[in-house]
Amino acid sequence: MSTVNRSLIWQRRLAVASVLMVATVIILGAWTRLTDAGLGCPDWPGCYGHMDVRKAHAYVAGTNEVEPGTYRDAFKTIPEMVHRYFASALGLLILIMTVLAWRNRAHPQQRTGLPTVLLVLVIAQGILGKWTVTMGLQPTIVMLHLMGGFTTAILLCWHTARLYDWPQFRNDCDVRVLKPLGIAALAVVMLQSALGGWTTANYAAVVCTELPICEQGWRDHLNFSDAFTFFGHDHDGEDYEFGVLENDARTTIHVMHRFGAIVTLLVVGLLALLVLRRARSTLFRNFGLVIGGLLLVQFALGVSNIVFMVPLKVAVAHNFGAIALLVAVVLFLRAVNVKPERRQTDA
Repeated sequence: MSTVNRSLIWQRRLAVASVLMVATVIILGAWTRLTDAGLGCPDWPGCYGHMDVRKAHAYVAGTNEVEPGTYRDAFKTIPEMVHRYFASALGLLILIMTVLAWRNRAHPQQRTGLPTVLLVLVIAQGILGKWTVTMGLQPTIVMLHLMGGFTTAILLCWHTARLYDWPQFRNDCDVRVLKPLGIAALAVVMLQSALGGWTTANYAAVVCTELPICEQGWRDHLNFSDAFTFFGHDHDGEDYEFGVLENDARTTIHVMHRFGAIVTLLVVGLLALLVLRRARSTLFRNFGLVIGGLLLVQFALGVSNIVFMVPLKVAVAHNFGAIALLVAVVLFLRAVNVKPERRQTDA
C-alpha cells in the first residue's frame, strides 16, 4: 500500500471521526446554552484560571460556600468546559486532516480546498466562542456561533461524502430536476435555524405558550425594529444573560419563528413528497423518507417545546434535529448534482 493511499484512508477515518465529534459539540453547545451555563466560565480559554474543570468547580463551590453568591452556580462550569474540551478536539481533528490533505496534494484525487475552508471556519468558531463569553452572551455573537457550528457540520458531512465518493450517479431524471426546490428548501431551513438561534439567544422561547401562533392579541405586540437589532442594544447590565429585550420584541421573534416553521413544513414537505413520488432508485426514495421523517420529528419537537415549556431534553433534540435536517437536504443536493461522466472529485 502506498503512502499516498494511506493518507487518503486516514483522511477518511478522520472525516468520520470529525462528523461524530461535531455532532457531539453541537449537542453539548445546546446543553450549555439551555442550562444557562454560557457564562459558567467568565474567562477564556480556562475557567476561573483553571484548565481542569474539576479544579474550577471546586474553586467556585468553595468560594460560594465562604461568600454565598460570589459566583454563578458551580455546576455551570461543567457544561461550559466540557463543551470547550470537545470543540478543541474537533479543531485538532480538522487540523490534522488539513495537514494530511496538503501533504498529499500531488495525488490526482486529493483536494485541499474544503479542508482548508474547514480549518479557517473552525478557527473562526474558536474566536466566536471566546467572544460569546467575553461579550457576555451578546445575542448576535451567540447566533453566529450557532450557525458557524451548523455550517461546520454541513461541510464536514459533504467532505466525508466526497472522500468516500458517495453517492454514485443515479439516472433519476424526474428527481434531478428538483434541484431548484432542494436549494429553496436548504435556504428555508437555514433561515429557520437562524431564527431558532435568535429566539434562544434572546430568551424568547417561552414568551408564547399557546398554539398555533401565540396568545390572543399577539398582533398588537409586534416590534420588528427592536426584535431584529443585531448590535447596539441599550441595557444597564454587565451581560446579556436572560435577555435584554422587552416582551413585545421577544414576542415578535417567537412569532416569526412560528411562521418560519410553517413555511419550512410546506417547502421541505413538498420536496420530500415529490422525491418519494418521482424516485425510481432506492437512493432517492430513502432521501425522501429521511427528509420527510426528520421534518415531521422536528415539527413534533417544536410543538412539544411549546406544550411542555421547553424541557431540556426536548430542546436539545430540537436543536440537533435542525442540523440533521440541514445535512439531509445538503446531501440530497449533492446526490442530484452528481454528473454521469465523472466521479465526485469536487472540492
